[in-house]
Amino acid sequence: MTPLLIATSNAGKLREIRDILRDVPFALRTLADLLPIAEPDETGATFEANALLKARYYAGATGLLTVADDSGLEVDALDGAPGVMSARFPGATYEEKFATMFAMLDAKGVETSAARFVCALALVRGDEVVFEARGVVEGEITRRPRGRHGFGYDPIFYHPPFDLTLAEVPLERKREVSHRGKAFEQLRTFLGGSSRLLA
Repeated sequence: MTPLLIATSNAGKLREIRDILRDVPFALRTLADLLPIAEPDETGATFEANALLKARYYAGATGLLTVADDSGLEVDALDGAPGVMSARFPGATYEEKFATMFAMLDAKGVETSAARFVCALALVRGDEVVFEARGVVEGEITRRPRGRHGFGYDPIFYHPPFDLTLAEVPLERKREVSHRGKAFEQLRTFLGGSSRLLA
């Protein structure tokens, strides 16, 4: 089968992506399957720009059909922060990142805020951008981290339709509503009907 590189070293992301793409007619590869490749600098100002930057970088380094994503949390009361800086938000652990965010909300005089997770992905083959997609899930910040199923900011992202944080939601149910689930479901549909990529 034609190999498809999933260009992330984030174990949580990789678990979710492999679950979504498990039935595509491609041989899924990960960065761990390859010789070590230095990570690119994520200099894009948007999720889309960073996803494309990473996909092009790893496709060029490996010669493989490559998908990369960039995702993060946008908090309305913080003017969209942390946004593309979500992984690099101040704090060595996510508990420390949560504390930083809560302090910033306090400085704004608010307890909580509407927020959203955003995921943008890009699929690249050689120099060609083959497919791009975006997924969004709306919610709000909770001051009480809850749940053990997710990763990253999931424990403080409350999803009102479920009355749960995304970290309280099992993977299969999270996939139905999550930003990454929505973006990669679009990719799964595209890959299932794209015979030209199987050559």
